[in-house]
Amino acid sequence: MLEGIEVSKKFGGLKALTNLNFSVEKGQIVGLIGPNGSGKTTLFNVITGFYPADSGKVLFKGKEITRCKPYEIAKLGIARTFQIVRPLLGLNVLDNVTTAVLYGRDNIGTMAKGRGRALELLEFVGLDKKKNAQAINLVSAERKKLELARALAIRPEFLLLDETFSGLNEAEVQDAIKLIFRIRDELGITIFLIEHVMKAVMETCDRIIVIQYGIKLAEGTPEEVSRNQNVIEAYLGKRRTC
Repeated sequence: MLEGIEVSKKFGGLKALTNLNFSVEKGQIVGLIGPNGSGKTTLFNVITGFYPADSGKVLFKGKEITRCKPYEIAKLGIARTFQIVRPLLGLNVLDNVTTAVLYGRDNIGTMAKGRGRALELLEFVGLDKKKNAQAINLVSAERKKLELARALAIRPEFLLLDETFSGLNEAEVQDAIKLIFRIRDELGITIFLIEHVMKAVMETCDRIIVIQYGIKLAEGTPEEVSRNQNVIEAYLGKRRTC
């Protein structure tokens, strides 16, 4: 469904991504992991058009989107969340999601229909009881749910999640894991996620891609990746012999 071919991106002399190949099949939940600064969010920014790739191609359902603008990519059916959530702080929760619905792929033209759809999404993510709360007053876990609802509001086929589990306690992580599976299983949305909470990665992902310094280090099932010596060394460092 999504494919990257020899994708490279640099900032001045810094190579953020180097000849990176990746793919995500329809219906999968694929994880993207790696140490801090390894290029994970840069890759998401390239996929969604925030940064242009210096070379290589990104294809969505066989169509090249490498040079498309972010709004064009969203209209094709790719949505994303951000590592630092970005609600419209001057609006309440319902209007945050309604705004996303009105600019989404369903061409809903009236405020009443937009609010109706927004309420459905808030109920789906478990935030309906906070619909009249100001976004600025939400706690971290609630802001994460609002970010998800806004991404779902454009009716995507493919969803990129950037550290959805960060900052959550154990109970909130379990709740978020269940929600990820519901997005895939009930809404039919394919998911590509960046995450440092390894419990969430291991429990949700069908396949994991590991990158370091913008280069693919490993790829495989959670079990295969967890046993990969290169991955262990990337996170923990090489074992000292003296």
